[in-house]
Amino acid sequence: MEKIKKIIVAADGSVDGCKAVDRAIELAEKSRAQIDFVYVASHINKDIPSDLIFDAIWKKLPEGIKAVKHVESGSVHKTIVELAEKEQADLIVIGSRGLGLFKGALIGSKSQKVVEISKIPVMVVK
Repeated sequence: MEKIKKIIVAADGSVDGCKAVDRAIELAEKSRAQIDFVYVASHINKDIPSDLIFDAIWKKLPEGIKAVKHVESGSVHKTIVELAEKEQADLIVIGSRGLGLFKGALIGSKSQKVVEISKIPVMVVK
């Protein structure tokens, strides 16, 4: 596997989303990769402002890790994959379950769809 230079992380404020952020930070520290955090606005997370999520993330970031914020809207899984392709990411990191109301058998529907449509490797964090 090639060196990881850029990681896209879905940040939605959920418990598993926070675990995905932590795991991506660990990976970025080891590989010196840039992290692009993406918040996809939807009806599910409308009560959680992106600034609140990004403020919490920025407090966790170690010095020397380059990080970028993206606030997008649209279909969550399509938006994450499209951004990862546009940014030429080497890895997508996403929580196994987000803030949705319905629980899939093994992983959440959004993370399942990201895995299904992405040509970029996806790490699902539980």
